Amino acid sequence: MVPRIAEGVYSVGARDSDRRAMDASVPLPAGTTYNSYLVLGRKKHALVDTVAPGFECDLLARVDQPSDLHGLDYVVMNDAGPDHAGAVQAVLKAAPDALLVASHKGAQMARRFFCIPEQRMLPVKEGDMLDLGGATLSFMEAPMLPRPETMFTYLREQGVLFSCELFAAHTSAGICDEDVDDIVHLAKRHFGQALMPFRAFGKKVLERLAGVNVNVIAPGHGPVYRNPRKILDAYGTWTSGATEEKALVAYASMRSSTAAMAAVLAEELVGAGMDVRLHNLGVAEAGELAADMVDSRAIVLGSPTYHGGLHPLALGFMDTLRYLRPPAKFSAFFGTFGWSGGALKSASEMFSRMGIEMTGGLEVHGPPQDKDMLALADLGRQIAEKMKEKNEG
Repeated sequence: MVPRIAEGVYSVGARDSDRRAMDASVPLPAGTTYNSYLVLGRKKHALVDTVAPGFECDLLARVDQPSDLHGLDYVVMNDAGPDHAGAVQAVLKAAPDALLVASHKGAQMARRFFCIPEQRMLPVKEGDMLDLGGATLSFMEAPMLPRPETMFTYLREQGVLFSCELFAAHTSAGICDEDVDDIVHLAKRHFGQALMPFRAFGKKVLERLAGVNVNVIAPGHGPVYRNPRKILDAYGTWTSGATEEKALVAYASMRSSTAAMAAVLAEELVGAGMDVRLHNLGVAEAGELAADMVDSRAIVLGSPTYHGGLHPLALGFMDTLRYLRPPAKFSAFFGTFGWSGGALKSASEMFSRMGIEMTGGLEVHGPPQDKDMLALADLGRQIAEKMKEKNEG
């Protein structure tokens, strides 16, 4: 039996508990879902989003339970990504009279990637509506959340927002938000990895949604929110770029010297009252790193010098920072070198290009001595003072 999430609205998507990565870069330790929603009006029926390739048969069978798949009138494509639109061709083949509803950019993507002919498409723009008979779908353009063609669909009578990637969480557990204890943290991971670079767009959308009656949020991945206030409030904080007295300390260590420095620095920051998230880049999980970037006020990098610059793991971390553009205000560096330095200079230049103020740096020749650890503790105090100044401002 397919779950009903609101009057006339059914969740007909697929669960993928075995999947462990999205786009070869986003870890999925708890699996994911490919959410698809069937909306039944008195006169017409619409399917909002589909599923990833390989799950087409599951979707078609589930749609047929509360409805007649052959008589489907519309397939709404909020996002042309394969995890949402991977079954568009299969559904349109099974429902020969159905039209694909998408933004104008989405229609271009459908022609390019799914070979959908123009006569099977209905492009829509901001404010357009579809009357299904007692169930009215309206559309909101939401570019760069996270794709240029993205739009949201809103069921006016029931106050259901079909938000695709916005508010999504990667987990194969639960049907509704109350079923998953750590739902907000899972959503934070997703925001950090997929939407943080576009938080300005997200902020504008949230401002527009403030005047909309949203009773249920039905995202593209993870549970449906029957209690939307908690995720709306969380997104309000994340999209604003607000930070906490929190430092993300990430380090790469070849022979334990940089790791020892990381421990001392973290202890000093904790002693100063800071929330510290310590990540060994050799084993760090990308989702947790991204989640900690969302609200960290300072980012501190530790790395030995490697061929005159940063260790490859540290370089990868800095490249991730460059792409995700976290709201951190301050940065610092620590590390060691053998023959010659260079990692500090590289880190300083990279942080500068990202617009993150460099609070200080310490580069030690050889294994750190007692005096070096004292200097490191002093660096920790400097970072903490900067973070508190920002809070007071």
